[in-house]
Amino acid sequence: MPPARPSGGPDRIWVVRRRTLAIAAAAFGALSLWASAATWFIVFRDEALARFMERQGAMQYAYEERISALRARLDRVATQKLLEQDGVETRLADLAGRQVALESRQAMLAGLAEMAGGATGEDGQPLSGAWTAREARTPPVAPAPPVPTPESLGLRTEADAPALSPSLSPSMTTRMAMLEHSLDGFEARQSLAVGRLAAGGRSEAARLRGVMAETGLDARRFAAARSGGIGGPLVPAGSGPFETAVLQAQRDLGERDSLRRIVGAMPLRRPIAVDGGLSSTFGYRADPFTRGLALHTGIDLRSEYGAPARATAAGTVTQADYAGGYGNMVEIDHGHGLATRYAHLSAITVTPGQVVAAGQMVGRVGSTGRSTGTHLHYETRIDGEPVDPQRFLRAGARLAAR
Repeated sequence: MPPARPSGGPDRIWVVRRRTLAIAAAAFGALSLWASAATWFIVFRDEALARFMERQGAMQYAYEERISALRARLDRVATQKLLEQDGVETRLADLAGRQVALESRQAMLAGLAEMAGGATGEDGQPLSGAWTAREARTPPVAPAPPVPTPESLGLRTEADAPALSPSLSPSMTTRMAMLEHSLDGFEARQSLAVGRLAAGGRSEAARLRGVMAETGLDARRFAAARSGGIGGPLVPAGSGPFETAVLQAQRDLGERDSLRRIVGAMPLRRPIAVDGGLSSTFGYRADPFTRGLALHTGIDLRSEYGAPARATAAGTVTQADYAGGYGNMVEIDHGHGLATRYAHLSAITVTPGQVVAAGQMVGRVGSTGRSTGTHLHYETRIDGEPVDPQRFLRAGARLAAR
């Protein structure tokens, strides 16, 4: 019987060989992969390192760029805050400056309003036209009340600046806007008040010029009497629109006051209180005694015997005595070449050289001298020449018609 074969002999060897070959192949593959990786690393190491460094550099640059952008943004915000703070301080300083300007304008306006008030004539008396119920007068222009600078604005000077620490809050911005709006309103009202005062002065000056035109006298006749000097150190008060308007208003009111003084010096009042009408006018007429043509140098006013005869303007008595055909006569010099006469008086109540006020009684109506009955002979003379008194009485009536 043949010997027994080892169990699994050839097959086992074949299996072992296959395993060995598989292990060898795996080892070879691993060695090949390692060799390839090592070769790739050796060949491409520098390039990979360069790419890695490039990526790292790019990341660092992006980070630094972002940091720079953030810093720039912070700088912009800080600069903006500083600019806004400077803007608040500038606005506060501007508001305080405007308040000072308003107070200065208020002083100008107060002086202008006082200037626009009542004025007196050369005799120191109010410029009144007569003493009857229908008194002719030049009432002062009612000045517009000066616009006050209210305390509620609460603006402060530089000494109070710490209390006004600038704040960028909306409430502060709103408050400043309200203050600016209020100051704009006050400035507008002040300008309007100046305009009203100037317009009132111009209006009354025009009316007074019309009164003077009625008398036929030139204002230059009275200019020499107001020759007082003026002067003082120069302290400029600005040259803006408001100051220009104030200066123009002062000129208008100055002209008005000058015309008031002139008109106040004119004999525009009626010499008797009760108007009984004219019994004879100025000019040529038939003489009541000779019946021939003669010049009547005044007007004859009807009145009751003993009624007061009054000065038609302030002046100085130059004659108070019996004067031939005038009878008892009073003559008053009003200056500037103007004089008035009151004749046929029953009594004289003034003396030569006496200074009389407008409306003061100078005598009583009578019928002395060349007179046919009780009346007042009234004359006005310019540079010694008789002129029609009705020119002045009409001007006085025009003045009273306001």
